[in-house]
Amino acid sequence: MSILRLAPAWARRNVRSSEAGLVLLAIAVGAGAGVLSVVQGAIARTLQHLLFALNIDERLSSATGVPALALLALPLGGLVLAGFSWATGARRRRMVDAVEANALHGGRMSWSDSLVISGQTIISNGFGASVGLEAAYAQLGAGLASVGGGWLRLRRGDLRVLVGAGTGAAIAGAFGAPLAGAFYAFEIVIGAYTPAAIAPVAAAALTGVLVAQMLGAQPYLVDAVAGEPVLTHHYLIYAGLGAVAALLGIVLMRAVAEMETLTRRLPVDAMWRPAIGGVLLIPLALLTPQILSAGHGALHLDLEYGLPLSFLAAIFIMKSAASVVSLGFGFRGGLFFASLFLGSLLGHIYADAIAWAAGTAVIDPQNAALVGMAAFAVAVVGGPMTMAMLVLEATHDFSLAGATIAASLVTTTIVRETFGYSFSTWRLHLRGETIKSARDVGWMRTLTAGRMMRRVERATPARMSIAEFRRAFPLGSTSRVVLVDDQDHYAGIIQTARAYADGLDPGEPIGTLAIQRDQALAPDADVKTVMSALDAAGADEMAVIGGSSEVLGLVSEPYVRRRYAEELDKAQRELFGEH
Repeated sequence: MSILRLAPAWARRNVRSSEAGLVLLAIAVGAGAGVLSVVQGAIARTLQHLLFALNIDERLSSATGVPALALLALPLGGLVLAGFSWATGARRRRMVDAVEANALHGGRMSWSDSLVISGQTIISNGFGASVGLEAAYAQLGAGLASVGGGWLRLRRGDLRVLVGAGTGAAIAGAFGAPLAGAFYAFEIVIGAYTPAAIAPVAAAALTGVLVAQMLGAQPYLVDAVAGEPVLTHHYLIYAGLGAVAALLGIVLMRAVAEMETLTRRLPVDAMWRPAIGGVLLIPLALLTPQILSAGHGALHLDLEYGLPLSFLAAIFIMKSAASVVSLGFGFRGGLFFASLFLGSLLGHIYADAIAWAAGTAVIDPQNAALVGMAAFAVAVVGGPMTMAMLVLEATHDFSLAGATIAASLVTTTIVRETFGYSFSTWRLHLRGETIKSARDVGWMRTLTAGRMMRRVERATPARMSIAEFRRAFPLGSTSRVVLVDDQDHYAGIIQTARAYADGLDPGEPIGTLAIQRDQALAPDADVKTVMSALDAAGADEMAVIGGSSEVLGLVSEPYVRRRYAEELDKAQRELFGEH
């Protein structure tokens, strides 16, 4: 027992005092994330093979045909998801993903919630809904890192890095792409490229890939070969593709939100909506199985064969509709791979449309499909370098990766300027959050008016006469006094010097000189709100009042700004690993 008690303390000291210790911990987390990704993928694929009678090496979205009766698995999956959510109490929980955890909670996540999210995603994908497993991979990778880091009581900055490393390792293991996984961690989960995070994230991503390969996992990495060489003027054409991808990506994200709004108006309990969504997916699946699951098989199929423009456009519309229905009606999952699939279709359509307009091929359709794949995923998921590295690792073609970066930068600029969110942060925005990335802003929310105020033990009655006030507060004794009415409710602030102005009637109540009668702060107001309120009021101090208008304390502008500067400096030092 003594060894078990001492082990965490020993490990904690070594990890907190040594960057090498954090790297070793990240390697362990990466190995675990790789194993979890393989297990989750195996469970979902097994479900698909059993439910849809697939051949051993066949992907659901590339199946030559799915029996019509087997498509009843879609509404059945909605019922199973409802039962699972009810049994786990998912409806009563507010579950936190890796992006929200790193932005608002210093990397802290619940393992039980992560298991629930993973289970919901596996059921949704395994029963054929048009969602990907990447959300499940990322959730368990991040959850494993958070629980392990919490057990070792890591610093806030180290825990955020470890959560990013676990997420990146999970994505890298699933795709067999360590660079893409590492950049996913930096861009999507940590929110910045920092020297302190490079070694742990890279080590975890490489470990995740190696473990997944050792277990014989089939990576999702796109097996593609670049087409004709990319010329300089092609960059401008691909920039146009990036702009189109940005606009359509925004439309897709808004469509999901609108569908969720419409489904909430249905006279049906939220638990049963996935089953209704499953019924609506059946007609689309009868037209083509390419709309089922995330679309891994369909992406490879459509890249391999030169398909007509009309067919590609039809698949793009139907897959988009299937994703909107699936997410809008409550299936759990993400749009990571679905956006890759849709982007590949968009790129192919873009190249064919230009060739039709020009009367000759202008850009290679294969290259355009790969660039479009990355650009559309950037519009929906974010992470321009993540998607560029995915293309690079798929093709080993640096010129095409350069064109992908150009298109992705156009995409991300347009999305940030006109929309401002990725799919994950957009859903958080709809839930009432204001974050736009995983950049750490949680410390601002903990730095509240209640924590920064100096307490007022006994407020002064506003009915006190000016003469009495002068006797109680001689000039120079204090600069400000908080006033309350007869019900002990906040009644404003009096600047002591004002009570000594010439021409005042000593018998008048001191409350007649009060300022900021209607301006006060709630104790849970964060530092940003406090500074904005002080600026708006043009005040050096403001009162903090409780829910019943009772006076709790005073906050001063100099102290608030000093505390903000201290915490900002601390966050910056943590970001760069300067403990």
